[in-house]
Amino acid sequence: MDDSKTLLQSARLELDSLNPPLRLDRRGFVKTSLGAGFAAAVLPVAAQTTITTDTHGLDAGEAKVPFSDAAMPAYYARPAGKTGLATILVVQEVFGVHEYIKDVCRRFAKQGFLAVAPELYARQGDPAKYTDVAALMKDVVSKVADAQVMGDLDAAAAWAARNGGNADKLGITGFCWGGRAALMYAAHNPKLKAAVAWYGPTSRAYHQGDKPVLDVAANIKAPVLGLYGGADAGIPKHTIDKLDAALKAAGNTRSEFVTYPDAPHAFHADYRSSYHKPAAEDGWKRAVAWFKRNLG
Repeated sequence: MDDSKTLLQSARLELDSLNPPLRLDRRGFVKTSLGAGFAAAVLPVAAQTTITTDTHGLDAGEAKVPFSDAAMPAYYARPAGKTGLATILVVQEVFGVHEYIKDVCRRFAKQGFLAVAPELYARQGDPAKYTDVAALMKDVVSKVADAQVMGDLDAAAAWAARNGGNADKLGITGFCWGGRAALMYAAHNPKLKAAVAWYGPTSRAYHQGDKPVLDVAANIKAPVLGLYGGADAGIPKHTIDKLDAALKAAGNTRSEFVTYPDAPHAFHADYRSSYHKPAAEDGWKRAVAWFKRNLG
């Protein structure tokens, strides 16, 4: 299962015919808690490569992130008994906050960070229950507007600051759909200190009417580490180069982009056939070092 070119093409075809309303009413949450295991659309997982991170020395579990008169579910992990922690917002793939995203949070917590992954599709439905990717893109993903995502990430950052995090040491990372969201959030939040985008599209959006990352690049002031696969047909290298050039033209000279020549889309997703161990391991080392350097 791969959510690169096929998913993006499906999304664009659906978005051509859809114009979903901007749903900012926090009273109508569809999903109120996180499920266990992996999303149905990615089953069966590649058990031989799936990485599992334990909770020894961690405080980890489900949280409720309040927003207005409602709350969205989120997964968090942090070193037990510590406060004032540098915080990383972890943004889901198109499949929502399932076991892989939870494990990524635990991996960051093992490195000394508070990591929190809010379920950003909570109002639109439960992505974990979808077995058909095209239906997931049409019924859920295409209806999630950037305005909603930015507000929910702000709420997650505020929750983290009240629960052991340091509001002045905030970073964000994300994968595919989440990689783009991480870049958009970097443009949205001027207080962000660092971003790591894993194969996030730069020249298109998922919700009709939203802008591509390239259109808001001048607003990105935080240093960005972009991690991409050279064999990812859904994200041509020239679009990555355009973002790199746009950031530099706007004075953001601390950002870096790494392209792994043989790596496909979703190369970090260890539970899927797209997993590319050399690229995934090198990218992870770079991401951790990036956050330690920029968040302090």
